[in-house]
Amino acid sequence: MAETKTKTPEFLGTGRRKTAIARVRLATGTGKITVNGRTFENYFPVDTLRGVAAQPLTVTGTADKLDAKINVTGGGPNGQAGAVRHGIARALLEFDANLRPALKAEGFLTRDSRMRERKKYGQPGARKRYQFSKR
Repeated sequence: MAETKTKTPEFLGTGRRKTAIARVRLATGTGKITVNGRTFENYFPVDTLRGVAAQPLTVTGTADKLDAKINVTGGGPNGQAGAVRHGIARALLEFDANLRPALKAEGFLTRDSRMRERKKYGQPGARKRYQFSKR
């Protein structure tokens, strides 16, 4: 007879920022965070990026109560940190809906819609023009 293993419930959240997408799974635990199979400190070596990514956990006081497994793709370090922050905030809402006012007040639930403007033809960049020559 097969043993049935009781699994702790996971709370999912998807975060986006620029071109980065983060899929976050929160489960009750000791506060261990892994990003793409690596430790949190290893993946985000800069203190500011770690601070940005973990902000929802610190604001709500759940940093040492929940474990997070995060998969993040696309974008650069700043965009990925922002996407992780957005995803953690959304997952925290599934975990406890009473945290909504604290997360909303800090602006963690709002998706930052700022994207890179596309390059236009006849120019070297989105806004920059080639040098004008009168003669």
